[in-house]
Amino acid sequence: MYKHILLAADGSENAIRAAKEAIKIASLSEGALIDIVYVADFEKAKQDVLHAASPESLALERRRKVAPIEQLVKEAKIQSKITILKGTPGSEIVRYANASRVDLVVIGSRGLNTLQEMVLGRVSHKVMKRVNCPALIVK
Repeated sequence: MYKHILLAADGSENAIRAAKEAIKIASLSEGALIDIVYVADFEKAKQDVLHAASPESLALERRRKVAPIEQLVKEAKIQSKITILKGTPGSEIVRYANASRVDLVVIGSRGLNTLQEMVLGRVSHKVMKRVNCPALIVK
């Protein structure tokens, strides 16, 4: 089955739903690892750095966003690690997933309509098209 699962996390309710699905899948494989990946978006990072009291507080804030997901995974007794990347979320998730040769990518979706998706783009859509492994989008 899937031994190395990349779970894209951004601190949203959609990411929590995706985490629950990743946990279900990981529980089917003994020794599975859920790699919780958070991408500090370049567009928002500049503002975050300006408002942060220190680099340590900025890192703590990013960890805080994935803490609920980390807790869910720990409660399920699934092995996990947290990876924090910097850049454009879709591109960085694809780059990391392909370089790490993960078995599955699990990502939440906001459920944008066609017009919203054309205007805003969609991280899950970009990841789905470019990743070299199976991907699960959780609505």
